[in-house]
Amino acid sequence: MALHPAQDAGKLIFAPANDKTNSQADQYAKGALSLDELDPKSPFTQFHTWFTAAQQYGVHQPETVCLSTASLPSGRVSARMVYLKELDSRGFVVYSNFGTSKKAKDIENNKWASLTFWWREMERQVRVEGLVERMGSEESQVYYDTRIRGSRIGAWASKQGQVLEGREQLEGWVKDVEERFEGQEEIPIPEFWGGLRIMPETVEFWQGRESRLHDRFQYTRLEDGRWKIEQLSP
Repeated sequence: MALHPAQDAGKLIFAPANDKTNSQADQYAKGALSLDELDPKSPFTQFHTWFTAAQQYGVHQPETVCLSTASLPSGRVSARMVYLKELDSRGFVVYSNFGTSKKAKDIENNKWASLTFWWREMERQVRVEGLVERMGSEESQVYYDTRIRGSRIGAWASKQGQVLEGREQLEGWVKDVEERFEGQEEIPIPEFWGGLRIMPETVEFWQGRESRLHDRFQYTRLEDGRWKIEQLSP
């Protein structure tokens, strides 16, 4: 695809062109967002409305979300793509390894995290910022039991984030766990694995508009538990 010629030869990418004109970035023109379209009381209800619309519209895996955490005291941020698995009245829930993973080390000392959903087909995104809490084993087991056997075995086997000597080492760990639970359909959840609930302090709903003049509305949690909605400049 053609790119704008870079003035600096050291730039490997400069102002990438879009698919249609090969000259300028895409314009967002699929929708608009106004205050009267938002749920006046709850960002959770509003998110459910948008998520359902994304499913019906055919957005590819709308549950895909970028989870960002930061380590302290360095402040270094790390991000990874995960799946949203639950939404309740307290927050957004993802599942992962919390024994050896980078995110586990981050949240040991910094309980703040963010989520970003991007639904390209609808030119929408949702941003969530809030505190996190680990879910208990009993509650996490309910979701864990819905996973295919291979994924349940994998949760036990993977020492997430550790350096591997090669793929064979990982496959050896998997074999060990398969032998441990051979003939056992009900597999207990690993103590180092489970749900992480992000309890939002702010939730932003973003609708792409032309000329980068996007519609942005942010819910902010008040001390009494109610939510304030404000429009933000793009």
